[in-house]
Formats: sequence, C-alpha cells, structure tokens
Amino acid sequence: MNATKLKAGIKNIRAELKDYVKKSGLKSLVIGISGGIDSAICVALAEPVCDELGIPLIGRSIPIESNKEDEKQRARAIGSAFHVSFEEVDLTGAYRQFLPAIEHECPLPQGETPSRDVKVRRGNVKARMRMIYLYNLAHVHGGLVLSTDNLTEYNLGFFTKNGDVGDFGMIQNLWKTEVYTMARHLVNEFRAANENSKANALQSCIEIPATDGLGVSNTSLDQIGAKSFDEIDALLQSYAQGHCDDLNNPVIRRHLNTSHKRDFPHNIPRDHIF
Repeated sequence: MNATKLKAGIKNIRAELKDYVKKSGLKSLVIGISGGIDSAICVALAEPVCDELGIPLIGRSIPIESNKEDEKQRARAIGSAFHVSFEEVDLTGAYRQFLPAIEHECPLPQGETPSRDVKVRRGNVKARMRMIYLYNLAHVHGGLVLSTDNLTEYNLGFFTKNGDVGDFGMIQNLWKTEVYTMARHLVNEFRAANENSKANALQSCIEIPATDGLGVSNTSLDQIGAKSFDEIDALLQSYAQGHCDDLNNPVIRRHLNTSHKRDFPHNIPRDHIF
C-alpha cells in the first residue's frame, strides 16, 4: 500500500468519525487502551477529530490480574503522548470478588491450575467487565465506546460476545497487516512533525507481539496457531476468494468454528415463525 493510499485512508477514517460524532450529537469518545497496536492506532486516529470538535477523548487502561507490566506501561505512554483524558483503573479486586459468585456451580478446586478452557471462560468475564466499565463511562459523559477490533480478529472470532466490542469501528474492516502498515505511516508523520512522544509511544506498540487480551497465552498468534499475521491474512483472503480448500489448516478451521460469533445474535427469520 503506497503512501498516497494510506494518507487517503487515514483522512477518510477521520472524516467518517467526525461526521458520525456531529450527526449523533456526541459529547465524548471513550476507548479502552490495552497497550497493544489496535487501541493505540485508534487513539492516534481519533485524537485530531476530538481536538477539532472540542470533545474529550477518554481513555482507560483496565488491567485485571493477568495484564503484564509492559502492557500497562505502553498504555500509559499512549495516554500521555496523545490528548487523552487517561486513567488506569485496576479491576482485579472487583473481578476476584465477582468470580466466586458466578462460579458457584463450577468451582475450581483449591490449588488446581486452570485449564485452557477455564482461562478462556475467565478471560471472557474480564472482557465483559471492562466493557461494563467503558459503557458506563460513555453514558456518564454522553459519548460512545470506540471499537478496537480489526478484520483479521473478526474473521477468527478473536473477540468476546458482549465483551470487547464497541459502537464505532475505525479499523474493523482493516486486516491486521494493514493496521501495522497504517501505524508505521502515522509514526513517520509524527516524526516529520516533531511529535516524537507520539511516534515513540505508537512505535512501541508496533514492535511488541500482539497481546492476548484474555490472558490465555502469551500472544494472540500463540492462541491462533500461526507464525505471522501476513500468513493469517493471506489465508483468510484466499479462502474468501474461493482459492483455499484446506479446511484442516488451523486458521481456516478457527474461522469456520467461530462463525457463530459473526452471526450474533442469531434471530429466527420472521417467515420461519409465521
């Protein structure tokens, strides 16, 4: 993707966001900042729109138990470098109090190491708790919650139903590889404008492996079972175009096995009822 196309894409995303905010009469935008590339680029894309419209960009880092210190440091750097009303809100205590109440029918024996399935289930609880916090904040400030999902994660079901979602997706239809390409372009723009704190904060999110927000594995690639997002995006695009019939490939298999997430909620068609 050349620089001209990237510039146009960035301009169009910001124009779409500005138009939506104005038409909806929104008074703020709210975003969860994880320390990963997706939320970081969404902050970078949304900041000038909020500045132009004179509304706050409210960012929250919401660690819950399994978040690593380097993730939290990157989130703080993004919050500091950009014009974000930023706070770090640790929900670990609330999570630990809440967990026994919802696990009374499936308690984990004391001292037993959680299985992968348990980690996924508990990771989903964490994602939903974070979104409860963000949506409540958006209601208080008359805003909406920005989505930080991308097209690759959407096609792999790498999100939590009623969890890490949002009201407006700037990068929802960008492949993960395109997210990285756009982020590198923004870094270059920031450096050219001598906005080095922004460039450095965003660059740090580009350089680290994509984080696994559920706390199931070290990175999202580990959980997907692939070596790179270049490989993943190529496979998904090939399958969508009808050029890949290897249904045993772990990427394609995950795409097919998570179709229920993309058909959510599944509503019975009216003509099937009456």
